[in-house]
Amino acid sequence: MTLDRAVLVFAGIMVLLSVVLTWTVSVYFLWFTVFIGLNLIQSAFTGFCPAAIVLGKLGFRTGCAFEAK
Repeated sequence: MTLDRAVLVFAGIMVLLSVVLTWTVSVYFLWFTVFIGLNLIQSAFTGFCPAAIVLGKLGFRTGCAFEAK
């Protein structure tokens, strides 16, 4: 799995986790969902993604998630 795809999987898992926590624990976990969305938007414009830095240090190789096949 490439770094790009790992970041997408991680973001998806975090969104699903925040929805479950909002539903089962507290409505304030919606702020977690907002944080994830804002982080995805800023990383699209700036290219800076904290999750990519961490996953890169864990050994994921870089790649292109949306290349035409």
